[in-house]
Order: sequence, then structure tokens, then C-alpha cells
Amino acid sequence: MDFVTPIMDVAARLWACTAKRVTYFRRLSRNLKTLRTAMDELKSVYKDVTERVESEEKLQKKRTRSVENWIRSVEAMEREVRQILEEGNEEVQNKCSGTCCPRDPCGSYKLGKALPRKIRAVVALRSKVDHFQDVAVPLPIPLVIERPLEKIVGLDSPFLEVWRLLRNEQVGTIGIYGMGGVGKTTLLKKVNNNFLKPSHDFDIVIWIVVSKPTTLERVQEALRNKLEIPDGRWKNRSEDEKAAEIFSVLKTKKFVLLLDDIWEPLDLLKVGIPLLSTHRNKSKVVFTTRSADVCRDMEAQKSIKVECLAWEESLTLFWTKVGENTLNSHPDIPKLSEIVARECKGLPLALIIVGRAMAGARTPQDWEKKIQMLKNYPAKFPGMGDSLFPVLAFSYDSLPDEAIKSCFLYCSLFPEDYEISPQHLIELWIGEGLLGEYDSIQEERNQGEEIIERLKDVCLLESGRSQKQEYLKMHDVIRDMALWLASEHGKKENKFLVKDQVGLIRAHEVKKWNEAQRITLWESRIEELREPPCFPNIETFFASGKCMKSFPSGFFVYMHVLRVLDLSNNYELVELPVEIGNLVTLQYLNLSKTSVENLPVELKNLKNLKCLILDNMNSLQPLPSPMLSVLSSLQLFSMFNSPYKGDDRTLLEDLEQLEYINDLSLDLTTVSSAQALFNSHKLQSFTRRLRLFNCRCMNLVRLSPYIEMLHISFCHAFKDVQISLEMGGLQYSKFPRQGHCLYYLCHVYISWCSKLLSLTWLIHAPNLKFLSIDDCGSLEEVVEVEKSQFSAVDLNFNLFSRLISLNLINLPKLRSICRWNQSFPSLREITVLGCPRIKKLPFDLNTGMNKNLEKIIGEQEWWDGLEWEDKDSMLILTPYFRTTQSSKRLEFPFVPLQIRSFGVYNNLILAPTKHRFQDSFKFL
Repeated sequence: MDFVTPIMDVAARLWACTAKRVTYFRRLSRNLKTLRTAMDELKSVYKDVTERVESEEKLQKKRTRSVENWIRSVEAMEREVRQILEEGNEEVQNKCSGTCCPRDPCGSYKLGKALPRKIRAVVALRSKVDHFQDVAVPLPIPLVIERPLEKIVGLDSPFLEVWRLLRNEQVGTIGIYGMGGVGKTTLLKKVNNNFLKPSHDFDIVIWIVVSKPTTLERVQEALRNKLEIPDGRWKNRSEDEKAAEIFSVLKTKKFVLLLDDIWEPLDLLKVGIPLLSTHRNKSKVVFTTRSADVCRDMEAQKSIKVECLAWEESLTLFWTKVGENTLNSHPDIPKLSEIVARECKGLPLALIIVGRAMAGARTPQDWEKKIQMLKNYPAKFPGMGDSLFPVLAFSYDSLPDEAIKSCFLYCSLFPEDYEISPQHLIELWIGEGLLGEYDSIQEERNQGEEIIERLKDVCLLESGRSQKQEYLKMHDVIRDMALWLASEHGKKENKFLVKDQVGLIRAHEVKKWNEAQRITLWESRIEELREPPCFPNIETFFASGKCMKSFPSGFFVYMHVLRVLDLSNNYELVELPVEIGNLVTLQYLNLSKTSVENLPVELKNLKNLKCLILDNMNSLQPLPSPMLSVLSSLQLFSMFNSPYKGDDRTLLEDLEQLEYINDLSLDLTTVSSAQALFNSHKLQSFTRRLRLFNCRCMNLVRLSPYIEMLHISFCHAFKDVQISLEMGGLQYSKFPRQGHCLYYLCHVYISWCSKLLSLTWLIHAPNLKFLSIDDCGSLEEVVEVEKSQFSAVDLNFNLFSRLISLNLINLPKLRSICRWNQSFPSLREITVLGCPRIKKLPFDLNTGMNKNLEKIIGEQEWWDGLEWEDKDSMLILTPYFRTTQSSKRLEFPFVPLQIRSFGVYNNLILAPTKHRFQDSFKFL
């Protein structure tokens, strides 16, 4: 019996092995089903994850590596499982007839053995999703932002030197210094842009304009924005804590910090910049300044002086600005031009300014006179006065009359780098009486616009655009020169006083102002005074900013010749000093964007007041009576976005009594007040800006041909516009083809007008610049061609040719802007949100080629569903598209719906000059 035991053992082992294999065969179908179910669940989770990833990527985020690897693993797993399921189904179908035995036992065994492992792998892959906290992270900060540059002349040598030092690991701080206008900023921009090339190993390049006054807070805020430090680690922190946050970010990076226009030493360690001598990443700081002392005080390891241009380079630049037409107008002019160019002493800014000023001198006599002016101009101001101001002031002396010169000097009252609203500036000039005597405010506006154009032509003013705002700006050197001139070459330093962000102004400083002619305070306040100050010569006083909550007692008592008082933008100013009512010489009073609740009745004494501006004053109570009606000299009255809390009709009645009123900006909130305005030929013809809000039963709006800005909101019955023509007749949305009835209209905003079907009357507004329409549920077409009585040729020539920005938001029935495509040659931006029926863009590819278009904003789904005339249009316009998340209601992007401030509008809307002939129109 001893042989039986081994036999039984072998048999048991054979049975166990066989049973295990039989189990694989028997459970094949069930395991295939389990795998299929597990894979379906994994695919559902995969779809959820990919949708989250795509949504985050639309927000300019980047998927994490773990999520990316997981997605790839799922895709690979899906391919493997698909193959296994196909093989399994084939094995199940190919069993021996009438049995459960597979035809291919070996293959079925391998498959059955693999299924449990694959099921476990699928389940494990599914479980990894539970550990994903974020599927995407913000994109990395851009290495460098390109700076705009014109063609550069003569900076090759200093640029190569700076770039060589940047590659030298032993040099951390580089100072670039030189006189104003020599090209330091241009050189720094060229250095910045050279980092766009990949031939370096820096992590980030940071550009900051420091300017003056130099404040740690401003520099830290600029760094915070660039480094994207979150609010939780920044708000309500001290300077030291903010410096620590900046330091913690920068210490891990190899950075280049470019600081432009430093006027006094800046403590980089207090800002949060790591000490470069010990920073292991070999970072760099490069800064520009006008003073070699600043280079030394900031311990620049290398200082580079930017010299003026060599003679050949100077002449090339000068001739470029003078122009070939002028140079060729007489054989003697090229030689004379060399004399003028030499007087510029190679300073690029002077060459540009003087060259452009000489561009109109077409005779030798003109050149000889200007040469004498340039050579004989005195310069006594230390430093800048000895080298730069004589040349810069030549452009000033070349201005044709004293009015333009005074207007230019007036621009120096704004802080450095201030974005000056053109309309605000012109209104200040009007209040000062700088523009001469005219019959109407509009004529003075026209004159002001011409002066601005002249100052821009000779480079004494610069124009710019921030986001959607057009503004003017003085170069800091030009501004310094203007203040020097205003102070009579430095002899009367307190004649023009500009205080910007100086904090608290002490009483002993105020006493020094007794000789001042113009004083402007920006983000500053005055301490309480023991006795009222005396300002016997002051004609202008500005106080703007959050710091000014009140004025010292009696501050305005001894301002007997004050003409302009601008207290706008003082949000915390709630009470107006009563003594302002005794400023009998006052011609301009601006209280916009203040929290003043009640105007003192004493303002009725301001018999010489010409301009009264009360925009964006949400706390203002009804004006005292009598006040407005007795301001006998009033010509300009503005109460825009300041809903009147009294009876609008009383306000209009008071305005009707004013003999000289001719420029109005009104905010009306009732149908009866709107009707009163429409029925007054006088008031309507002088209304320049009109906001109609919540006039629910008003179905027809009557406009003056001189209207420039129209806002209509929550007027649910509004359907159409009627024009009050000069001869007194009325036309109902169908106008004679000769002329344009709304020639001056440049800004239209229509919102929440549920019965509005079209805006065909806009055909008669050829100078329209900004158009925004939102939440008008019945609007189907902006311009209905059939109702216009214009041909396609007429429409293509005039319609929307000046339009800069177009916004169409939440218009569910809107199909098109116009049946025919327009060229939109001036368009910079179009926004289309919540307009599902718009299937075609309202313009052709020429719009994308006109170099003005900047962006098209809309939902990705809408963009993907657009119909295109041809593939070229899509290819050209696609780079301009910027997606947004959804079609949720957006506020008017130029000016928020509930905070439409006059100051913002001034930056946006520049009305065309009203001359008799269309060809003489000028635009800023």
C-alpha cells in the first residue's frame, strides 16, 4: 500500500492545477462583463476629468502633470481593454458545440488568467481620481513683455555694453544715466526686448517705471502684479511684510529687474529685492536715471553714461523729422538745417521736437529767423536749464500765440505720468479764459481741440490709450521744462505749485504759497491752520484724491481772484466750505465724484460762474432754491450720472431761465422731465450728453442734431428716435439723404429697452465711435437697410466708418448688425456675448488687416459656430479672438452701468470739431 500515497498526492496536485484552469474557463464570461463595466465607469470619469481640464484651460490654466499622465494612462488602458474584450467575445462565441469547452484551451486560459489583473488595473486607475485636488494650475508668468519701439538711431554701443555686463556674473547692478531725452528709456526697452530671444537662462524679466516721487509702495505694487502674489498674502500688510513676500518669490528665481526713470536712490532691499552680491541665482538689476549720483548711491557696480548722438546720426534723425518735402523746398534749406541740427547738440528728443517744429518752414527766411531764436534763447536753470531746456523751450517759443503757450504751461499742473483727459483739460482752459472770447462753449471746445492738435504736432504733448481710454500726457522732461518756464526760469519757484502724494502738508509750508498763481494738490491733504491763509494772487486751485476729506477752516476766505476750483475725485469730501460762496470771481467749479450732499445756498453769489460740473455725485440732494436760476453767467452745466433727487422739471425750469446756458449734460429719470426737455428747443439744442434712466413709458426719444453722447437704460417702451432739426421740423427715423442729422453723435449706449426693434437711425451718425447695446430682448437687427433709404454704396461708405468699439450683449433675437458687410476701418474691439443668432461677423477680412483691430471677445461656442465667407477670413481674424466663460450679463466695458463718471467719459469720448465743412473735422 506504500505506493498508493504518492499516487494520491500526484492526483491531488493534478486536480488542483486542473481545477484552477477550469475556473479561468468557467469565469471567462463573468470577468469579461466585469471588465467592461469597470472600463465604462472609468471612461465616464475620464470624460468628467477632461471636461474639467478643458474648462480650466479656457481660463488660461495648464493641466497638472499627474492629470496629464492619468489621461494618457486611461487612453492606453482603453485600447488594451478594447482588444481584450474583442478577444474574449470571440472565445466565448467559439466554444465547442454543446459544451462549455473552448476550442482554443491555451488561448482561453491566457485570456482568463489576464482578466482579473486587468480588472484590478482599471479599478486602480479609477481610484486615482479621488486624489486629484486640482486638475490645472495657472500658466507660468511670462518671461518678458515686449515693449513698443520705434526705429533706433545711435544706441548700438551702449546697448552692446549693457548686454555684455548682463552676461558677466560678477556684475549684479548696472546704472544707466544721462540727461533727459537722451534715450535712456529707449535703450532699456531695447535691452528688455532682446530677452525675447532664447539665448539666455533668466527665469523672468520685470519692467517697472519708477518716476517721481519715488515710493516703495508704488514699486512694491508693480512687483506684486508682475509676480502674481495673491490678495491673501498682500492686502492689509505692512511695507516690511510686503517686502518679505516679494523676497520669498524672487529668491528662488534668476531674474532681471529693469527700473526706468529713477530720480532718487531706491532701497532695493526694503522693496524686497534679494541682495545681488549674495544671491546665488546671479540675478541682475538695471536702472536708468538722470544723475550719476543716483548710480553711486544705489551702489551700481557698473555705470554707463548714454551720450548724445554723433553728428551723422543726429543729422539723419533730424532730416527724418523735417521731411523731404521741406528739405527740397529750397536749395539753401539743407545747409540751414545742418545749423539747426547742430544746435540740438545730438539730443534725440530735441532733434525730434525741433525737427518736427521746422517741418513747416519752407523758405530760407523762416529758417534763418528760427536759427536766431534757437541760438539766442537764454538758459539759466542749473543742470537741465544749461543743457536741455534751451532746446526744448525752442518748441515752446515757436508756438504761434500766447493762448497756446498758456494752455501748454497749464498741462504742467498735472502730476508726472498723469493721463490727462482731453475734454477735462479743455473745460479747465475754458474756465481759465485761456481760449479767448467765443459765443458758445462748443466754439471754445473746437479751439481747445485745435490747440491740443498743435501741441501734439510739435511733441509738447503726447497721446496715448490705456485699455479703452484716450488720454494726453506730458513727457516728464517737457513737464519739468514747462514748470521752469512758468516760474520765469526759476526766478519765482512758487508761482506754479504741484504737490503729488506728499501726504500731510504742514501749516508752515502753506504760508510759503502766498505768491502762488496756481496750486494743485494730488493725493495730499492740509493740516488744520491757526488762521486763514492769504492767497492774493491765486487763480487756480485743484485738490484731487482720497486724502482730502475736508479743508482747514477759512481756507478759501482770501482767494479774491480765484477763477478755477476743481475738487473732483475727492470721494470722502462730504461737505463744501460755505466760504466758497464768496468767491465772486470764480468761473469754473467742479465737484464731480465727491460725496457732497448739500450745496450751500451761498453759491448763488457766484455771478461770474461759467462752468458748473456735478457729475457722478450719488449723494447730492436737490439744489437749494434759488441758486441755479440766479447764476446769471452760467454757460456749461453738467449733472451726468447724478440722478436728481428732486423734481427734474424744476431743474429744467431753472436752466431755461439762464440766458447764456449753451452746454448741458443731463441725467433724467422720469418721462415727464424727458418730455419737458424735448419740448424746450433751447435746452434740447444745447444738450451735449443725455442719460435717460428708468423712463419706462417713453417710446420715442427726441434728439438735437448736436447731441454727442446718448445713454438710454431701462426705458422698456422705447422704440425709436426723432430728430429736432434746426428749422423746427421733425423727421421720424427717416431722414433726407443730404447731410447727416446726427453728425456729432459719437457715443451711444442702449440697455434694457425690451421693445426696441432696431437702431436704424444710427445711419445718420457717421462719427459714431462707441456703440454698446445690451439686454434688448426684441432687437433683431441694428440697422434695417430697407428702412434707411440708402443704397449699399452709401452704407459702405459711411456706416460705422469711425466706430472704435462695438459691444453686443445679451441680445437673444439679434441676427445681424446690417445685411451688408461693412469694412469697420477704425474698429479696435468687438464684444459679442449672449447673441446666439449672430452667425456671421459683421465685417470682412479687411477689418483684420487695417492694423486697428485688437480683439474680438465672445464665447468659444459662438466662435466655433460662426459661418465664414471663405477660409482666409477665418485664418486672418482668428488670432484676434479672445474667449470668455459665459454669456452672463456684463456691464458696459467702457464705463460701469452704475458708475458712469464724467471723468471716465472724458477719457473715452472726444467729440468731433463742429466746423461748417465736414472735411475740416479733426479727431484726437
